[in-house]
Amino acid sequence: MGLGSWIKKLNPFGKDVDTLESIITSLVSREIYKRMAVDACINLIANAFVRCEFKTLENGKSVKKDNYYLFNVAPNKNQSADEFKKKIVNHLIRKNDCLIVMVNNQLFIADDYNVESFVLKESVYSQVTVDDYQFRRSFEESDVIHLKLNDENVMKLISSFYKDYGKLVSAAQDIYKRSNAKRFILKGEFIRSQNDGVQKKINDMLQGQFDPWLNADNAGSIFQLPQEFTLEDASGNGKAGVTQQTTRDARALIDDVFDFVATSLHVPIGLLKGNVVEVSNQTDNFLMFAVNPLVHVVDTGINKSMYRKEDYLKGTRLKIDSSNLKIIDINDLAVAVDKFFATGAMSINDVIEKIGGERIDESWANKHYVTKNYQDASQNPPLEGGDN
Repeated sequence: MGLGSWIKKLNPFGKDVDTLESIITSLVSREIYKRMAVDACINLIANAFVRCEFKTLENGKSVKKDNYYLFNVAPNKNQSADEFKKKIVNHLIRKNDCLIVMVNNQLFIADDYNVESFVLKESVYSQVTVDDYQFRRSFEESDVIHLKLNDENVMKLISSFYKDYGKLVSAAQDIYKRSNAKRFILKGEFIRSQNDGVQKKINDMLQGQFDPWLNADNAGSIFQLPQEFTLEDASGNGKAGVTQQTTRDARALIDDVFDFVATSLHVPIGLLKGNVVEVSNQTDNFLMFAVNPLVHVVDTGINKSMYRKEDYLKGTRLKIDSSNLKIIDINDLAVAVDKFFATGAMSINDVIEKIGGERIDESWANKHYVTKNYQDASQNPPLEGGDN
């Protein structure tokens, strides 16, 4: 169904369909650049976030049980972990808020809910809606994972900025269209009866001649110019026209929108536009200021709701591992991995996992080794030899 047909079907304002279509198209075009910039930033952050591994620990040791499967494979019957994680990012950035509920050992992200907040007791969440389904029961704070990214919703700031700046973008587009439109002045003797009927006939005749002549898709056309009539070009860069504008004027304003949105969401503008200059430094800044703060919010929110204080302090918790976000050549890791292994920081299985292999199901592969070079100085035997 086309836009016009959809409007005609609804027609809630009782206005002309063409007028409504023009209004809606104008509104959509005014918002589209903000939407493009915001979506590009969110997709960049979400694509990084899905690479994080949600590790589950028991007494400090990594295990793979129910919670590991929920967060890394399938949180519920209808979503994959990647879809689930991207939805978390979407809600946190667009709404500055994300509510996750567990029902029948499945995790769901709420699209809408009501909350009754208290100071000295748990908040209560009611009318929790996922897609088109609304839960009948209410959820207390301890039953949900409630995440909040910032104290203030940055999207409100972006929308406030674009409310005025979007008008400049639209104005630049209008100026471009006006300056590049074809305009002519037809000079001659136009002594005629001044009434609407005659004027309409003349306008229709001229329009019928001009339309095929100005149509850019026509390979050729003829315009009949009567004697003693002259046609003067008043278009941009014509004899009597104004200076023709280029799309770069509007493009510069659109670039400003992307710059502002990227700055607000802490995304390096070079990464957003695909620039490869200093991409390593840009990636580090992106991970530090855009991804890792979001990872920390999700990490602490899950641990607060799913693990008791005494268990957390004993090492039973969830840990989001973001070390795999940056792709590193295995050859570049060789020296670093050797040092980590030699100092006992990593076991053989840790090394294998770090380079993308599968862990070995052997006890010796989980042991940590330390070379003699790194032994405690007090344990070394006294030096021998030398002259008496």
